[in-house]
Amino acid sequence: MSEEIKSPTFPESVADGTIANWVKKEGEAVSQDEVIAEIETDKVVLEVLAPSDGKISKIHKNEGDTVLSAELIGEFISGDSEELKTQTVEEEKPKEIATDLESSQDLVDKKSGPAAKRIIEEKELNPSEIQGSGKDGRITKADVISHVEKDPAIEKSVKKTNVDLDRETKRVPMTRLRSTIAKRLVEVQQETAMLTTFNEVDMKPIKDIRSKYGDDFLKEHGVKLGFMGFFVAASVNALEKFPQVNASIDGTDIVYHGYKDIGVAVSTDRGLVVPVIKDADIKSISEIEKSISEYAEKARDGKLSIEEMQGGTFTVSNGGIFGSLLSTPILNAPQTAILGMHKIEDRPVVVDGEIVVRPMMYLAMSYDHRMLDGKEAVSFLVSIKEQLENPEKLLLNL
Repeated sequence: MSEEIKSPTFPESVADGTIANWVKKEGEAVSQDEVIAEIETDKVVLEVLAPSDGKISKIHKNEGDTVLSAELIGEFISGDSEELKTQTVEEEKPKEIATDLESSQDLVDKKSGPAAKRIIEEKELNPSEIQGSGKDGRITKADVISHVEKDPAIEKSVKKTNVDLDRETKRVPMTRLRSTIAKRLVEVQQETAMLTTFNEVDMKPIKDIRSKYGDDFLKEHGVKLGFMGFFVAASVNALEKFPQVNASIDGTDIVYHGYKDIGVAVSTDRGLVVPVIKDADIKSISEIEKSISEYAEKARDGKLSIEEMQGGTFTVSNGGIFGSLLSTPILNAPQTAILGMHKIEDRPVVVDGEIVVRPMMYLAMSYDHRMLDGKEAVSFLVSIKEQLENPEKLLLNL
């Protein structure tokens, strides 16, 4: 029995999406709840699951096509997956009988590397005459060169082709997520008066706490004691003292938020996403660390929901995990400020009149100058610095 395959019902904030990938192909047997396609929106990647055991009978929307909420993208035939796999094999048997040209083309596609394939097609060579030295008889570029060296008439042109191949370019469409990120970042720089202030923090007190209590923390809470939990907690306390940093501009109004939802920037293969820790002001450091760990795992697997990335009144971004020593983070609109963490590096500093080596981190806070003056922004960042360098202040909410 034929069934319709439709795109998921998108939230109101999502207008449409793009078919990013058909995980299963037309005619391929699948099991119930197996992922058959992925649809990328400007916020998340949504999965389309098989409604039951069966196979995909027809694909209506190809990769790269734009789809609307609950739109027909394909058709599905229900049935026993093992039986359908057998049918699929039987249906494909006649394809083995092909013309010499088709067989030759199959050999090019299946047993040639991309560089070798291009030379074979350009020079109209017969791949069956070429001895493949790669895995499972795969024809490499070196095999093609060795083959054509026997024919002086084509040797010169092939060598020229090899030079050209070294300068190949590849053009691919920008993903919807990357396109949205690019658009929003440009809009932020055009529509806000963004400014960045810097400071540095001695991370020795926090490192000492992690060294002393890290194992006990892991046993008690089932999650590692990282740096991010301290920074989120310090940011929450600083936002309490400076509520204008937790506010946002809406037209000609200033909106003061009575809650503190902290966005945590997470890098993924598809681009930067910012899941939000809701009500971070009433969460303990262990609860914050658990939220961060869960979001990071979901982000890597592409499982973050749109709801988990909506809202946010302040953002913390950690470029230090990639080795960044200093940067100017861009605002996550419509938020007023963003805190940038960086690499911890041993540097000589003066403590009580003596030069000592301490693990130091540069902090950067970008803010919207329309909302904050330099005094408030600098004072906010100093508050975070003081809490991190004096963890008792952080724990006592001072």
